[in-house]
Amino acid sequence: MKAGVLFSGGKDSSLAALLLSENYEVELNTFVFSSESAIEQIERAAAALGFPHHKRVFPEGLLKEAADMVVGCGHPSQAIQRIHREAVRILCTSYEVVGDGTRFGDRVPLLTDDEVRSISDGCGCSYVRPLIGYPKREVQRLAARYLEVRYGETGQIRSGDYEHEIRRELDSRGIPVSSLFPPNHEQSLVTAIRSSGEIQ
Repeated sequence: MKAGVLFSGGKDSSLAALLLSENYEVELNTFVFSSESAIEQIERAAAALGFPHHKRVFPEGLLKEAADMVVGCGHPSQAIQRIHREAVRILCTSYEVVGDGTRFGDRVPLLTDDEVRSISDGCGCSYVRPLIGYPKREVQRLAARYLEVRYGETGQIRSGDYEHEIRRELDSRGIPVSSLFPPNHEQSLVTAIRSSGEIQ
């Protein structure tokens, strides 16, 4: 059975994909707001993992809606939640199993149990989060063991976490993103798999 994994190119979604690959045929899926969006770094990360990778485009208008939400709320949390919910919903129409890299302690994005049930029941799919029981320390430990990872602040690394394109949209409106997004937000990008065997 195939499992569609939301893939940002970072360590969390990469570890989730590796864990799910023990029981499913994993396919990686990266969402963008325009078919012209370049995601070469994410494609290289997917190639390093060795799973099929698909670039998917959100419905038109979602980027404007998300940017408006950031401006209206004064922070990106609700917009990121809205986008993540839509990504899960879309994948649930294509796969029987959908997964992501949400881990223990995450606040955004994180769907509530009611949202998970609603999407899963409505689409007839299973939405799973392999890392939901793993705190950040253990995710870091697994990542160091199994992955080669590059770290950097948002803007330095092109990951597929939705924020990159929202920032660009706000920049195009002349809105300073520094007042809306938290500073020193670290991103990760997988560059290779370490040859240390399979996750047990």
